Amino acid sequence: MDAHKRPKKKITSFQMIILGFLVVIALGALLLMLPVSSRQDGAMPFLDALFTSTSAVCVTGLVLHDTATTWSRFGQIVILLLIQIGGMGVITVAAAFALISGRKISLMQRSTMQEAISAPKVGGIVRLTSFIIKATLLIELLGAAAMAPVFCRDFGAKGLWMAVFHSVSAFCNAGFDLMGVRGEFSSLTSYAAQPVINVTIMLLIIVGGIGFLTWDDIRSHHLHVHQYRMQSKVILCATSILLLLPALYFYFLEFDELPQKERILSALFQAVTPRTAGFNTVELTQLREAGQYITIARMLIGGSPGSTAGGMKTTTVAVLLSSAVSTFRREECPHFFKRRIDDDVVKNAATILMLYLMLFFFGGLIISIAEEIPMLTALFEAASAVGTVGLTLGVTPGLGTLSKLILIVLMFFGRVGGLTLIFAALSGKQKNGAKYPREKVTVG
Repeated sequence: MDAHKRPKKKITSFQMIILGFLVVIALGALLLMLPVSSRQDGAMPFLDALFTSTSAVCVTGLVLHDTATTWSRFGQIVILLLIQIGGMGVITVAAAFALISGRKISLMQRSTMQEAISAPKVGGIVRLTSFIIKATLLIELLGAAAMAPVFCRDFGAKGLWMAVFHSVSAFCNAGFDLMGVRGEFSSLTSYAAQPVINVTIMLLIIVGGIGFLTWDDIRSHHLHVHQYRMQSKVILCATSILLLLPALYFYFLEFDELPQKERILSALFQAVTPRTAGFNTVELTQLREAGQYITIARMLIGGSPGSTAGGMKTTTVAVLLSSAVSTFRREECPHFFKRRIDDDVVKNAATILMLYLMLFFFGGLIISIAEEIPMLTALFEAASAVGTVGLTLGVTPGLGTLSKLILIVLMFFGRVGGLTLIFAALSGKQKNGAKYPREKVTVG
């Protein structure tokens, strides 16, 4: 067949998602390079603008320059828009504009929307997307309204902007803050004992990280948990455990020098923020090594599928644990709530775990060698990037070019997802139906 007669390859849903993120990151970097975006003279260097744009779109929160003191109001607005697009998802935001303009959503677009929010089926995807958009804006508005009195008391009229910025950043699990006016890279440490800010930020992080499908179950079935999808039940159980156990550790073993009220708030906040949020109310360098390792593990796990959070996802860890338990019990297959888990799901979970561990370890190794810093510090940075968290032990601003590029790649992988990249790369390749002979391999 002649070359000009060959059918053109269609862009798959996975490729569309990746392309969308890349385009938004590139546009964000160009906008942040404009002189009007920064408070300094001249344009921001391209690599620094690209790093900031990637961190915002991938809702990570790692920064090379303090957001409040480096970026102008225009630059901060650009960063906030990038966070909103990255948190809701590029495809979801594009669908929002299509719905507002009254355009009809094609089957291909519906399929892409389904992949973008990890929905189980295409049917009802437009209705679900509309619900996500409305709920997101409402929750962010409520969060801003709750924090506005505190910020307005401390910063005057500027407090309204700070309330909106931190509400969107918290709900999208981004971790960007404007507290640099009280000390560069200080995050929320000046509000460690302030209950309204602590509780509001924590609730926004949790709600944003449990996933859009879980919201839909809660909206549809209220407190009738037995009617929820199995995935929603798994997410709520895993989230509860991953919040409770670290909170108990931090309360009893880390913050014993703090007053009781601040100790409770700090323990709860430190249990919540590694869900890929990136805010902190205590100096992370003061944590014990055990506390830093627990934080690394939490950062790698991240939030839940179809949410604003990144990481391996709570369901990935839950599926692997269920698989291990079923093996110990000599059961045929893993299960949750009297429902079996497909073998393909277990394989995908194992693949995701290996991908994240490889990116985490090799990323940390390269950064440690390149920057000549302790391995734990470098691994913390790598986990923060690939988990799209944004927490740091203070080394991010001083990193060299190679380390910045490594973190950019890790942030992108962490937000888009390893399987999405693999499926996008392998799309269109024909499967070989032949099977090799079977032979046993002993493991363990």
